[in-house]
Amino acid sequence: MMSSDRRNFRWIGQNLKRPEDIRLVSGRGRFVDDVKLPRMAHAAVLASPHAHARIVSINLDAARALPGVYLAVGGREFADSVGPMPTLSSPPVVQHCMAVDRVRHVGEPVAAIVAASRYIAEDALALIEVDYELLPAVVDPVEAIAATGDAVLHPDRGSNVVHNSRHVWGPLDEAFASAAHVVRRRFRWPRVSPQPIETSGAVVDYDRAEKKFTVHSNMSQQSVIGARLARALGVEPFQINFHINDVGGSFGGKSSLYHVPLIAAGLARLAGRPVKYVEDRLEHMANGNQHASDRIYDAALAVAADGTFTGLCLKVIDDYGAYFMMNTGSHGNALAQATGPYRIPALEYDLTAVLTNKTQQAPYRGFGGEVGNFVLERLVDAAAQETGIDRIALRRQNFIDKAEFPYRIPNGNIYDSGDYHRVLDRALSHIDLDAWEARRVSARAEGKRIGIGVATVNERSVLSVTELWFLDDKPAFPQTSSPESVRIRINADGMAVVTIFAPHWGNSPETVAKQLTAEYLQIDPDHIAVNYASTENGLISKGPVGSRYTVMLAGAIAGATATLKTKIIRFGAHMLGVADDEVEVHDESVSVIGDPSRRQSFADIARAAHSFRLSFPGGEDFRSGLSAEHTYDHPYTTMPKADRSDLGVFYPIVGHACHIVVVEIDERTNQTRIVKYIAVHDAGTIVNPRIVEGQIRGGIAQGIGTALYEIYRYGEDGQLLTASLADYAIPTAHEIPDIVVDHVETPSPFTEFGIKGCGEGGRLACMPAVAAAIDDAFRGEGLFVAELPVTPSHLHALRSVAGPSPE
Repeated sequence: MMSSDRRNFRWIGQNLKRPEDIRLVSGRGRFVDDVKLPRMAHAAVLASPHAHARIVSINLDAARALPGVYLAVGGREFADSVGPMPTLSSPPVVQHCMAVDRVRHVGEPVAAIVAASRYIAEDALALIEVDYELLPAVVDPVEAIAATGDAVLHPDRGSNVVHNSRHVWGPLDEAFASAAHVVRRRFRWPRVSPQPIETSGAVVDYDRAEKKFTVHSNMSQQSVIGARLARALGVEPFQINFHINDVGGSFGGKSSLYHVPLIAAGLARLAGRPVKYVEDRLEHMANGNQHASDRIYDAALAVAADGTFTGLCLKVIDDYGAYFMMNTGSHGNALAQATGPYRIPALEYDLTAVLTNKTQQAPYRGFGGEVGNFVLERLVDAAAQETGIDRIALRRQNFIDKAEFPYRIPNGNIYDSGDYHRVLDRALSHIDLDAWEARRVSARAEGKRIGIGVATVNERSVLSVTELWFLDDKPAFPQTSSPESVRIRINADGMAVVTIFAPHWGNSPETVAKQLTAEYLQIDPDHIAVNYASTENGLISKGPVGSRYTVMLAGAIAGATATLKTKIIRFGAHMLGVADDEVEVHDESVSVIGDPSRRQSFADIARAAHSFRLSFPGGEDFRSGLSAEHTYDHPYTTMPKADRSDLGVFYPIVGHACHIVVVEIDERTNQTRIVKYIAVHDAGTIVNPRIVEGQIRGGIAQGIGTALYEIYRYGEDGQLLTASLADYAIPTAHEIPDIVVDHVETPSPFTEFGIKGCGEGGRLACMPAVAAAIDDAFRGEGLFVAELPVTPSHLHALRSVAGPSPE
């Protein structure tokens, strides 16, 4: 079924209460740290105190002698039984989950203890003696590019530069040669991370007889990553079984969680007993492998005399930290919407990926696309200043019109649908700009500045994995599949049971599965249960990454319910004594068309299908039971061309958002406070408005953190200076304003029901809107935000070089 007519929906669009909430708010959720197994031991990991050093020796004798210690192991010994971690880099940048011979960032594991309790394990860590030979630490990405000798992190690579590429699509030279205005800016994007409440963890049991690992972890993509972890452990994929637990927040970071389950698995095998390893907060921040993009942009926008955008150049240096696990995937992601909601016919993307002595990158809500949005929107604001064209009018002038969809951007990706003018109009309808302009004047008398920011951005959704490798000349693993699966059965009592194969990451999969199944089968959601299968009993699943899960789950459920519905009709028609095409399905029953009094309920049909095989004809059409399963592939993706002159279609389901932010800044303290926030999103057809609004509000909260507060700061010696939540400031409820959320729906023509993803859009739009509002608070003074976060001290520095107030 594919329909955009909401009037025909019975359950889609309803605020169904989340079944997940009952166990979570009553304290009955089952997280990794809740898992307790017989004979289970506890692991603690010794972290490197140095950013870059050779490991000369490790003495574990005293630790091994401590009562209660079962195992003490160093990185080299551990590597004898656990191979390197999975990586998408090509050629691979080898990373072990415990350092072998050399440490490359502060916090990198050097040795591990398994003991009767975590307390004993931590005490034993203090008894380990490690002799280091210090090497030069490299923390500046520009300096890292030119580094030589011992300042090269991986000598086998010969350089800290692990990727360099330049691509041009469209008539770039002509665009810049003929431009009336070329707007150039340098931007610095800060290193931040998701900061989930629950850190990464794993409990692993190893069966020596079957050489089989049983894993409880808060990771994702178990069914597609499991084989790579099995390879690192030296077993076959069927010898590793992942159970799915509740997850206390991920926001993308745990999608590449490899080292924690590998450490726990390797230790469990060596110790001969189940092992639990759960990061503490310091470990998570210093070695979680979950830092996000850390970039320098030199960007330019070509603008014609009438304000038309004609070309965009993006030269990027990306500081990946010490390793390169996710390859250039975050830049593939940014390229999905590099030209934003605007008609820009030419694009240059020049990327240098460099390694430094920091924790490595991983996905975080936006996965690089949020950085591209920030840079583009800031360039548009700068263009408005330089051309004298109103910033809203300039955006409208360059918007892709709704009649132009599906729209192909210069690098080949497709935008499916949208109505950007309507979204902007809706956002403006929620704010009285004249009143805020008046307030701007009165606030000055109180020592306050009022600023208004606007951002109009796209949200690519429904990940296609070609983005992870198409910038490589020789990709190591040019995968093209990103499927999702579901299994549905109707029990003999008529209750439908939906089995899914990805964890609950706060994205409400049980609620969505209920609503979609109810819509397809016309069953009351209260008659549907949802459960999770471990990998040895499951089907292939990519899980909730890249704002894809609801779209992909809808496709999988569509396939399974179509099969199931055919079976229900076949059994029901036979019971009613008519042909299949003489019945219809409604209200959990099958009835004869034109004579609704002749009907069989789903429960009656299910009971007969389960228990009375001899009441039906022989043959395959009437096999016992009512069950179906379906694996759904990405609805629209294509291969890139070999010369990358076209990257193919890789993120064609594209939402849109307009955020309008009003800030109040104290002139004495430079403290920024958000006093009004409007967020209007187009996420296609909305399955559950309350859930979508929760996603948007959560994304905005994290965006405010990136814009105003958060940053990982490293000293020149590579020490992480913001390694606790006392120093790494995340916003609290006091810093998050009331947010007005509204929707415009332009259904996608490529997905079931016209659904688009919406998991990242709140953060994707927030940062440029906040930055623009701060600019606007100092209108006419030449202040321009090109670096985040805008802390009071940073704003003080900006004001010290800006021009005098025109007032």
